[in-house]
Amino acid sequence: MRTRIISIVIAAVLCNILGMATTRPNIAKTEGMRIFKTLLCNPSNFPVSFTYNGVDHKGFGGLKVISRDVVDTDAGRQATMRFALDDATQITSVANYNAAFGEVEYTVWFSNVSKTATSAVLENVVSADVNFKGASPRLRGNLGDHENQYAAYDRDIKEPITFRSDGGRATHIVFPYFDLVHGNGGTLLAIGWAGTWNASFTAKGNTTRWQAASCNDFCSVLLPGESVRTALIVMLPYKGRNADDATNLWRDWFVNYNMPRANASGELIKPFSTACFSGDTGLPNSDGSISERFYTWRRTLDRLVYEKVIPDFRWFDAGWYFDTYGNTVAENWWGTVGSWELDTIKWPGNTLRESNEACHTAGMKVLMWFEPERVTGVDGLVKNYGYKPEWAISNGHGVITNDLGNPECLEWTLNRITKVMSENAVDLYREDNNSDPGTTWPMMDNQQATSLGKPRKGITENKAIVGHYALWDGIISFCAENGKCTFIDNCASGGGRNDIESLRRSMPFLRSDADRTTTGLRLSMSSTFNKWIPFCGSSTKESVRQLDNGLAGGSTSYISRASWLPIYNLAECYTHDVMLDYNRVRKNVGEWRKYSHLLLKDYYVLTPWHSPTDTSGWTVFAYADRDSGEAVVTAFRQETSAENSFIAKLPFAEPRASYTLTNEDTGEQLQLSGEKLKSEGLTIILSEPKSSAVWHIKKK
Repeated sequence: MRTRIISIVIAAVLCNILGMATTRPNIAKTEGMRIFKTLLCNPSNFPVSFTYNGVDHKGFGGLKVISRDVVDTDAGRQATMRFALDDATQITSVANYNAAFGEVEYTVWFSNVSKTATSAVLENVVSADVNFKGASPRLRGNLGDHENQYAAYDRDIKEPITFRSDGGRATHIVFPYFDLVHGNGGTLLAIGWAGTWNASFTAKGNTTRWQAASCNDFCSVLLPGESVRTALIVMLPYKGRNADDATNLWRDWFVNYNMPRANASGELIKPFSTACFSGDTGLPNSDGSISERFYTWRRTLDRLVYEKVIPDFRWFDAGWYFDTYGNTVAENWWGTVGSWELDTIKWPGNTLRESNEACHTAGMKVLMWFEPERVTGVDGLVKNYGYKPEWAISNGHGVITNDLGNPECLEWTLNRITKVMSENAVDLYREDNNSDPGTTWPMMDNQQATSLGKPRKGITENKAIVGHYALWDGIISFCAENGKCTFIDNCASGGGRNDIESLRRSMPFLRSDADRTTTGLRLSMSSTFNKWIPFCGSSTKESVRQLDNGLAGGSTSYISRASWLPIYNLAECYTHDVMLDYNRVRKNVGEWRKYSHLLLKDYYVLTPWHSPTDTSGWTVFAYADRDSGEAVVTAFRQETSAENSFIAKLPFAEPRASYTLTNEDTGEQLQLSGEKLKSEGLTIILSEPKSSAVWHIKKK
């Protein structure tokens, strides 16, 4: 039944976008079809390499062809090929061509189809090995979350450029999205794998070689009936070398073809707001909603309803569960996960469901926090909840990974989650992962290798990531069957799981844990992250530490505007801040709602990228709907900026068109030609540091 529901959702998505016309001049459909035909439909040219039984293979040339099918799809074309490596092991490749955007993608599976025989050793698996032609190659992009905080880069490929992620959360530290510029165009690239990965770019003459691998240093036999896979590889070619044009081609494709949908009917997800009640309990809050109780929520909800500030979602975070021994958790939510049994001391009877139904009555949905990739207190889980000790993989240093690659463990975990969601009227699943499974997976590999006397390096990770995607598919199917949200709030200590395949099921409601602090950091992250992942969110407060409350009286318009993203996470102390100015809150939320429909349109960063701690300049963004001609410019004179003016030249303005510009704060109106906006620009004046301006633009 779950597979059928997923198929219905996918079919609805395709119906929504079927026949969608786009007129972007930089779409490279011909190049996309060339890649599809030349590389992905030709066994000898297929851009993967591997070693099997000591023999090196580049592509699938020379292998016995079992089947080959190329069929039309609603989005374009699909090629599926199957090959035999030997009597035990088969390869299946699935490649797709998107006719609207010229995007191509593929995944490769290796399967042992024997019932009794163990395969030979499979190793040196390279998910992508592609040569791109063109002079003057450059690599543009940004790094990952945590210490790199999505820092931008733009580099000549004079020397090899390499990236490697070993922690097991794919988008911490480095980021598997790349803009490779070559010749008179370029190719946007992404690696879809939620675990470990590596990539390199090497230029020789007018040829740039891109190599990418997932499940680092994989070397294993396959047991009877066992399968492993490569990463999803996405390639989107484009014309010209303009960075804005490339960015907006990607964002357009991403929103229409990569994002999940809102419900089983396949409706588009529209920008939305959230509110977490945990900081408004008056109780100690050790991160997340561990401070929430059955008697704390009503005061907050009643005040939000009274003040007519109704977010779209109630955000119900960590700490709501018993520990694995059945004890209530006063603090240390991190060290007590795994039971997924509601703490009936904090929430006796049906009180959690009653609070969620009250939110529904007020017009809010509810999202709920889980962390299924990690467990604690394994002996308690075994004794009290039917857990099996072999499902727990320990690194010996306090981190224990739940083995989602084990089908029985996967089913147990899925049932625990959906049971809680069903019993408590939860609409949306939020997932976190606060550990690096890259430190635990090798432990099970080593155990299996010792037991078998054969290599098993990488097998635990590969099956775990496939199992993790399957967990999400199961949750989405459950939600589709029960009228809930068919997308997931994706978190892994902030921005750790934002690979392109995870984002076909989820979106980052909070793109970084650090994005609960300063506006300088928030503006810096928006300058890079939003180019690749348009549907995301941050906090709407400013604080020194992540868990501190924001300003007494509520966030200023400067802070709120710096937080304009499709997900607006309202972060105030709703009743316990006696100084909270609800007129200001309503104004801030109202402004976001007024312009939120533009936040998924074309995106322009009109100022150079700055580090999170550099507040000496201006940051200026523009969002433009190229179909209607409507746009909004948000300008920020940062805290230590000495300049009181900035000239914003608008690259999206049509030279022959006329525009009306309205200042959101003053009501001032200007009538300017597109030619002037494009060449001379809009002069924005802000007399004080740490102030902002919003200009609404309409084409006549």
